[in-house]
Amino acid sequence: MRLTALTFDLDDTLWANRPVMERAEEEHYAWLDGEIGHAASFPLEEYTRRRMTLGLEHPLRRGDFTWLRHEAMKTMLRDFGHDDHEASHWSQVAIERFLVLRHELNPFPEASGILEELASHFRLGAITNGNVDLTRLALDHHFEFSIAAGEWLAPKPDARPFLAAMARLGSVPSTTLHVGDSWKEDALPAARLGMQVAWIDVKGLGAPGPLPAGVHVLSHVRELPALLIRLTGQALSS
Repeated sequence: MRLTALTFDLDDTLWANRPVMERAEEEHYAWLDGEIGHAASFPLEEYTRRRMTLGLEHPLRRGDFTWLRHEAMKTMLRDFGHDDHEASHWSQVAIERFLVLRHELNPFPEASGILEELASHFRLGAITNGNVDLTRLALDHHFEFSIAAGEWLAPKPDARPFLAAMARLGSVPSTTLHVGDSWKEDALPAARLGMQVAWIDVKGLGAPGPLPAGVHVLSHVRELPALLIRLTGQALSS
Protein backbone atom coordinates (compact mmCIF):
# COMPACT_ATOMS: atom_id res chain seq x y z
CA MET A 1 0.00 0.00 0.00
CA ARG A 2 1.27 3.46 -0.88
CA LEU A 3 0.81 6.11 1.82
CA THR A 4 2.18 9.63 1.49
CA ALA A 5 0.47 11.55 4.29
CA LEU A 6 -0.83 11.16 7.83
CA THR A 7 -3.38 13.29 9.65
CA PHE A 8 -3.58 13.27 13.43
CA ASP A 9 -6.21 14.09 15.97
CA LEU A 10 -4.57 15.67 19.05
CA ASP A 11 -6.50 15.37 22.33
CA ASP A 12 -6.43 11.81 23.70
CA THR A 13 -4.41 10.73 20.69
CA LEU A 14 -1.05 12.33 21.49
CA TRP A 15 -1.72 13.04 25.19
CA ALA A 16 -4.28 12.18 27.88
CA ASN A 17 -6.64 15.13 27.74
CA ARG A 18 -9.09 14.59 30.59
CA PRO A 19 -6.72 15.45 33.47
CA VAL A 20 -5.50 18.50 31.55
CA MET A 21 -9.03 19.81 31.05
CA GLU A 22 -10.15 19.04 34.59
CA ARG A 23 -7.23 20.97 36.05
CA ALA A 24 -7.62 23.89 33.64
CA GLU A 25 -11.35 24.11 34.31
CA GLU A 26 -11.06 24.08 38.08
CA GLU A 27 -8.00 26.28 38.42
CA HIS A 28 -9.04 29.06 36.04
CA TYR A 29 -12.46 29.23 37.68
CA ALA A 30 -10.95 29.36 41.16
CA TRP A 31 -8.56 32.07 39.98
CA LEU A 32 -11.42 34.17 38.62
CA ASP A 33 -13.37 33.70 41.85
CA GLY A 34 -10.36 35.03 43.74
CA GLU A 35 -10.51 38.15 41.58
CA ILE A 36 -14.26 38.90 41.55
CA GLY A 37 -15.88 36.49 44.03
CA HIS A 38 -18.56 35.12 41.71
CA ALA A 39 -18.47 31.37 42.37
CA ALA A 40 -20.81 31.35 45.38
CA SER A 41 -23.55 32.74 43.12
CA PHE A 42 -22.50 30.95 39.95
CA PRO A 43 -20.64 27.68 40.68
CA LEU A 44 -18.62 25.91 38.02
CA GLU A 45 -21.54 23.59 37.24
CA GLU A 46 -23.62 26.59 36.20
CA TYR A 47 -20.90 27.77 33.84
CA THR A 48 -20.77 24.29 32.30
CA ARG A 49 -24.56 24.20 31.93
CA ARG A 50 -24.58 27.57 30.20
CA ARG A 51 -21.94 26.48 27.70
CA MET A 52 -23.95 23.38 26.83
CA THR A 53 -27.13 25.41 26.41
CA LEU A 54 -25.33 27.93 24.22
CA GLY A 55 -24.05 25.13 22.01
CA LEU A 56 -27.61 23.89 21.50
CA GLU A 57 -28.84 27.39 20.72
CA HIS A 58 -26.03 28.01 18.22
CA PRO A 59 -25.42 24.66 16.50
CA LEU A 60 -23.02 26.15 13.96
CA ARG A 61 -20.78 27.29 16.82
CA ARG A 62 -21.09 24.07 18.86
CA GLY A 63 -17.50 23.09 18.10
CA ASP A 64 -15.97 26.52 18.70
CA PHE A 65 -15.18 25.90 22.35
CA THR A 66 -13.33 29.16 22.95
CA TRP A 67 -16.30 31.17 21.66
CA LEU A 68 -18.71 29.12 23.77
CA ARG A 69 -16.62 29.72 26.88
CA HIS A 70 -16.31 33.43 26.25
CA GLU A 71 -19.99 34.00 25.51
CA ALA A 72 -21.24 31.84 28.38
CA MET A 73 -18.91 33.54 30.83
CA LYS A 74 -19.84 37.00 29.58
CA THR A 75 -23.59 36.49 29.98
CA MET A 76 -23.09 34.88 33.39
CA LEU A 77 -21.03 37.82 34.62
CA ARG A 78 -23.69 40.21 33.39
CA ASP A 79 -26.19 38.28 35.48
CA PHE A 80 -23.77 38.58 38.39
CA GLY A 81 -24.04 42.37 38.10
CA HIS A 82 -21.17 43.45 35.87
CA ASP A 83 -21.82 45.87 33.03
CA ASP A 84 -21.04 44.87 29.46
CA HIS A 85 -17.50 46.24 29.53
CA GLU A 86 -16.59 44.55 32.81
CA ALA A 87 -18.24 41.26 31.80
CA SER A 88 -16.36 41.23 28.49
CA HIS A 89 -13.07 42.11 30.19
CA TRP A 90 -13.26 39.44 32.88
CA SER A 91 -14.49 36.86 30.40
CA GLN A 92 -11.51 37.50 28.14
CA VAL A 93 -9.06 37.42 31.05
CA ALA A 94 -10.57 34.15 32.28
CA ILE A 95 -10.33 32.57 28.84
CA GLU A 96 -6.69 33.59 28.54
CA ARG A 97 -6.00 32.06 31.94
CA PHE A 98 -7.81 28.87 30.91
CA LEU A 99 -5.82 28.60 27.68
CA VAL A 100 -2.52 28.94 29.53
CA LEU A 101 -3.52 26.02 31.77
CA ARG A 102 -4.99 24.09 28.84
CA HIS A 103 -1.59 24.07 27.14
CA GLU A 104 0.27 22.85 30.24
CA LEU A 105 0.17 19.25 29.07
CA ASN A 106 2.55 16.35 28.68
CA PRO A 107 2.43 14.40 25.42
CA PHE A 108 2.84 10.67 25.72
CA PRO A 109 6.56 9.91 26.20
CA GLU A 110 6.77 8.16 22.83
CA ALA A 111 4.91 10.84 20.85
CA SER A 112 7.75 13.14 19.84
CA GLY A 113 10.06 10.33 18.77
CA ILE A 114 7.31 8.65 16.76
CA LEU A 115 6.38 11.89 15.02
CA GLU A 116 10.01 12.66 14.23
CA GLU A 117 10.42 9.23 12.66
CA LEU A 118 7.18 9.49 10.69
CA ALA A 119 7.90 13.01 9.45
CA SER A 120 10.93 11.69 7.58
CA HIS A 121 8.66 9.39 5.54
CA PHE A 122 5.25 11.09 5.38
CA ARG A 123 3.78 14.58 5.31
CA LEU A 124 2.00 15.25 8.61
CA GLY A 125 -0.98 17.44 9.45
CA ALA A 126 -3.27 17.77 12.46
CA ILE A 127 -7.06 18.07 12.67
CA THR A 128 -8.59 18.86 16.04
CA ASN A 129 -12.03 19.69 17.36
CA GLY A 130 -10.41 21.15 20.46
CA ASN A 131 -9.01 24.60 21.11
CA VAL A 132 -5.41 23.59 21.62
CA ASP A 133 -2.99 25.79 19.67
CA LEU A 134 -0.33 23.44 18.37
CA THR A 135 2.13 26.31 17.93
CA ARG A 136 2.25 26.61 21.74
CA LEU A 137 3.48 23.02 22.08
CA ALA A 138 6.87 21.42 21.47
CA LEU A 139 5.29 18.92 19.05
CA ASP A 140 4.42 21.68 16.59
CA HIS A 141 7.55 21.38 14.43
CA HIS A 142 6.60 17.87 13.37
CA PHE A 143 3.46 19.09 11.59
CA GLU A 144 2.97 21.19 8.49
CA PHE A 145 -0.26 22.67 9.87
CA SER A 146 -3.07 22.19 12.35
CA ILE A 147 -6.75 22.65 11.47
CA ALA A 148 -8.99 23.78 14.34
CA ALA A 149 -12.14 22.33 12.86
CA GLY A 150 -14.51 23.80 15.45
CA GLU A 151 -13.30 27.31 14.75
CA TRP A 152 -13.98 26.63 11.06
CA LEU A 153 -17.59 25.90 12.11
CA ALA A 154 -17.07 22.43 10.62
CA PRO A 155 -16.05 20.14 13.49
CA LYS A 156 -15.41 16.48 12.84
CA PRO A 157 -17.23 14.31 11.76
CA ASP A 158 -17.79 16.92 9.04
CA ALA A 159 -15.80 15.86 5.99
CA ARG A 160 -14.49 19.36 5.23
CA PRO A 161 -11.52 19.44 7.62
CA PHE A 162 -10.34 16.05 6.32
CA LEU A 163 -10.65 17.22 2.72
CA ALA A 164 -8.88 20.49 3.52
CA ALA A 165 -6.06 18.62 5.22
CA MET A 166 -5.55 16.32 2.25
CA ALA A 167 -5.55 19.30 -0.11
CA ARG A 168 -2.77 20.91 1.94
CA LEU A 169 -0.83 17.66 2.08
CA GLY A 170 -1.17 17.04 -1.66
CA SER A 171 -2.69 13.63 -1.00
CA VAL A 172 -5.89 11.75 -1.75
CA PRO A 173 -7.89 9.43 0.52
CA SER A 174 -6.24 6.27 -0.79
CA THR A 175 -2.78 7.60 0.12
CA THR A 176 -3.69 9.15 3.48
CA LEU A 177 -4.05 7.59 6.92
CA HIS A 178 -5.88 9.36 9.75
CA VAL A 179 -4.97 8.70 13.39
CA GLY A 180 -7.48 9.43 16.13
CA ASP A 181 -9.23 8.16 19.23
CA SER A 182 -12.88 8.95 18.47
CA TRP A 183 -14.98 6.36 16.71
CA LYS A 184 -17.59 8.93 15.68
CA GLU A 185 -15.35 11.91 14.94
CA ASP A 186 -12.22 10.20 13.60
CA ALA A 187 -12.69 6.61 12.48
CA LEU A 188 -16.08 6.75 10.74
CA PRO A 189 -15.76 10.01 8.79
CA ALA A 190 -12.23 9.24 7.60
CA ALA A 191 -13.25 5.72 6.53
CA ARG A 192 -16.27 7.09 4.65
CA LEU A 193 -13.91 9.24 2.60
CA GLY A 194 -11.82 6.18 1.73
CA MET A 195 -8.89 7.01 4.00
CA GLN A 196 -7.00 4.41 5.97
CA VAL A 197 -7.60 4.87 9.70
CA ALA A 198 -5.61 4.05 12.81
CA TRP A 199 -8.38 4.14 15.41
CA ILE A 200 -6.91 4.33 18.91
CA ASP A 201 -9.37 2.54 21.17
CA VAL A 202 -8.20 4.25 24.34
CA LYS A 203 -11.01 2.81 26.47
CA GLY A 204 -10.51 -0.73 25.19
CA LEU A 205 -14.20 -1.20 24.54
CA GLY A 206 -13.94 -2.29 20.93
CA ALA A 207 -15.83 -0.89 17.96
CA PRO A 208 -19.50 -0.08 18.63
CA GLY A 209 -20.39 -1.48 15.22
CA PRO A 210 -18.94 -3.40 12.30
CA LEU A 211 -15.36 -2.40 11.55
CA PRO A 212 -15.31 -0.52 8.22
CA ALA A 213 -12.77 -1.46 5.59
CA GLY A 214 -9.49 0.30 6.16
CA VAL A 215 -9.97 0.87 9.90
CA HIS A 216 -7.19 -0.61 12.03
CA VAL A 217 -7.60 -0.81 15.81
CA LEU A 218 -4.76 0.26 18.09
CA SER A 219 -4.67 0.71 21.85
CA HIS A 220 -2.01 3.46 21.90
CA VAL A 221 -0.18 5.71 19.45
CA ARG A 222 3.04 3.79 20.21
CA GLU A 223 1.63 0.99 18.03
CA LEU A 224 1.38 3.23 14.97
CA PRO A 225 4.85 2.62 13.46
CA ALA A 226 4.30 -1.15 13.44
CA LEU A 227 0.96 -0.67 11.70
CA LEU A 228 2.53 1.52 9.03
CA ILE A 229 5.24 -1.05 8.42
CA ARG A 230 2.55 -3.70 7.90
CA LEU A 231 0.51 -1.49 5.58
CA THR A 232 3.36 -0.17 3.44
CA GLY A 233 5.66 -3.18 3.59
CA GLN A 234 8.57 -0.84 4.20
CA ALA A 235 10.81 -0.15 7.17
CA LEU A 236 10.48 3.30 8.69
CA SER A 237 14.00 3.77 10.01
CA SER A 238 15.86 6.50 8.16
